[in-house]
Amino acid sequence: MNARANIISRLTRTGDRGVLRFITCGSVDDGKSTLIGRLLYDSKLIFDDQLSTLEKDSKKHGTAGEEIDFALLLDGLEAERQQGITIDVAYRFFSTDKRKFVVADTPGHEQYTRNMATGASTADLAIILIDARKGVLVQTLRHSYIAHMMGIRHVVLAVNKMDLAGHSRARFHEIVANYLARVEALGFETITPIPMSARYGENVTQRSPAMDWHDGPTLLEHLEQIETEADARSGPFRFPVQWVNRPNLDFRGFAGTIVSGTVKPGDEVVVASSGQSAKVARIVTAEGDIAEAGAGEAVTLVLDAEIDIIRGDMLSGAGDRPNVASQFAAEVLWMHDDAMHPGRSYLLKAGGQVTPVSVTELKYGVDIDTYDHIPAKELGMNAIGQCNLSTSRAIAFDPYHQIRETGSFILIDRYTNQTVGAGMIRFALRRATNIHTQKMDVTKTRRAELKAQKPAVLWFTGLSGAGKSTIANIVERRLAEAGHHTYSLDGDNVRHGLNRDLGFTEGDRVENIRRIGEVAKLFVDAGLIVTCSFISPFRAERQMVRELMEEGEFIEVFVDAPLEVCMARDPKGLYKKAQAGEIKNFTGFDSPYEAPETPELHVETGEISAEEAADRVIAILRQSGRLG
Repeated sequence: MNARANIISRLTRTGDRGVLRFITCGSVDDGKSTLIGRLLYDSKLIFDDQLSTLEKDSKKHGTAGEEIDFALLLDGLEAERQQGITIDVAYRFFSTDKRKFVVADTPGHEQYTRNMATGASTADLAIILIDARKGVLVQTLRHSYIAHMMGIRHVVLAVNKMDLAGHSRARFHEIVANYLARVEALGFETITPIPMSARYGENVTQRSPAMDWHDGPTLLEHLEQIETEADARSGPFRFPVQWVNRPNLDFRGFAGTIVSGTVKPGDEVVVASSGQSAKVARIVTAEGDIAEAGAGEAVTLVLDAEIDIIRGDMLSGAGDRPNVASQFAAEVLWMHDDAMHPGRSYLLKAGGQVTPVSVTELKYGVDIDTYDHIPAKELGMNAIGQCNLSTSRAIAFDPYHQIRETGSFILIDRYTNQTVGAGMIRFALRRATNIHTQKMDVTKTRRAELKAQKPAVLWFTGLSGAGKSTIANIVERRLAEAGHHTYSLDGDNVRHGLNRDLGFTEGDRVENIRRIGEVAKLFVDAGLIVTCSFISPFRAERQMVRELMEEGEFIEVFVDAPLEVCMARDPKGLYKKAQAGEIKNFTGFDSPYEAPETPELHVETGEISAEEAADRVIAILRQSGRLG
């Protein structure tokens, strides 16, 4: 059997202790990629052609002189090789006679913290590398906190490059003591310190004669022996439905991957969101029906009764159900340049469940250097905070520390579809369980019928001076003259009362529009046609208000005028003050305006009069049947 076949045979052979998933993390140039490369090399899991390429690349790109640079096994991107850093998460698989391993090499730079979090989300153990010359750094603490946050309970403290610190026992113990004192509050189950030199393989797979004072295991010995989390099959049954499979009238199955527990025919299962139950009739796989399935297996469940189940629903055991709530506390790692602000609307994706969500409260941020809780009004890039979240509909979940797969979520920007944050649900907020919606005999429909009109929100958005309030005033006057029932909400007027406690920071602007949206919804419920004149610079907030209304009730009017036209008009003298530095966070100067992309009406007030613009608004109302 040739070398390649030997390696493949080893990788497919079942070990004694199953699979261990671990990550390597730490600050830049602490030796993470080198360590993994050394593990692969010493485990004889490098093919001859790979070794030949590695030797050539080491001479061209390496940092180890004439010797092999093991980091190049993982730094596959040309940009990484040129910079000598890891940018993406690189996964590698290897095995020994005792165990199989999946290892993620995660980036050290702070701007790639999101990649580190990705690698940690599925890991059982973290190897935190520390350069023996530098000691504990801020990024060391950041990665330790994220490992804790992501549910990792076991840590190897790998004090690397001991050869460059003279293999000093005193230096090793100094670093270990410092690290243990800094991370004590995180409560890891095990922290195993190991002095090593990844470049020379000392205490990686072989013991180091130069550090014979170390009486603990080598890294590989520890990885082979450690017992991590309990088998997921022993947990409560959780089955997120990924697809409703109905190829014909005789078959209706629910496809997905079991994330916790086991199931067999005859078991009673419950739809977490509705409480409807049925028994499992069959467990279908590509190889045929099976008698039992457990965590990690992709199957199709056929039930003995027709109950309502859609993609995104979660099936659970009847006797051990998940939480179902629309408000919960969560820890959030922010991953985007644009900061997270309370009140802003995002999409939350948890398993197959996708729903609009807003941050109702940012309780505190985390000082990554001290782990102290600090006051925060927003979360910037790579910041971590404890938040209260509110979703537009209840979702099924378990606390993250109980079941990772059902307790984690990502936050998505509604317009760019980019992932902007990752979160771990800590617990449901049950403060309002005694509050229920009161059914009223006089409904919105009845109120609208009495007024012979259909309610609507006319949302005028644009720069200061574009003409929003002028046009809205003309529109309301004409509607009132025609006998229609209206109300007007104007940005300046509202800030004298309801929103007088708010300033003009980005967070306050978000809260300003959130409150206005709720008030506008009440007026629509009263059957009125409401004009709303607000700069409302952010698309996300305008979309949030739109989603408060029923289909067709929100009519966005983009009152568009070039900045120079608005400045020339300057009816309130605000642009002059902004130019003089007397007004901060002024839209068009030091605060952005995100123009509507698909408004119901776009009027350019640099080219037409306010009267003509009002004509177009009223025409839209007539065409939509809102005026009776």
